[in-house]
Amino acid sequence: MLIKSLKNIDKKPVNMEGVKNAFRQVPIGKADESPNLSFRVFTLGPGGHTPYHTHESEHVNYFISGQGAIQDEKGELHSVQEGDFSLILPQEKHQYKNMSDTEDLVFICAVMKEYE
Repeated sequence: MLIKSLKNIDKKPVNMEGVKNAFRQVPIGKADESPNLSFRVFTLGPGGHTPYHTHESEHVNYFISGQGAIQDEKGELHSVQEGDFSLILPQEKHQYKNMSDTEDLVFICAVMKEYE
């Protein structure tokens, strides 16, 4: 059994092309010898976003706090907020955006550990 507190997990900047004001924590993942899953927590600061990208595997999101949007393959924005879940299918182009000028958008992104 493993129990961790998110407040004790290092928050590291995401340094990738197309990223703005984004940070990542990995409370459970490969380093913990998780057999299948990795839980990553992303914090997008005000105006922050991830790259507009695709993945080989699905990911499931839970929005912990804040308000934002997910841009889909057609460029359309879908609002998300605290308490929402989302499913991004394999090869589905997407981008997470924090639409606030003052608050963080914080969300869990669960993926297969190979895609951590």
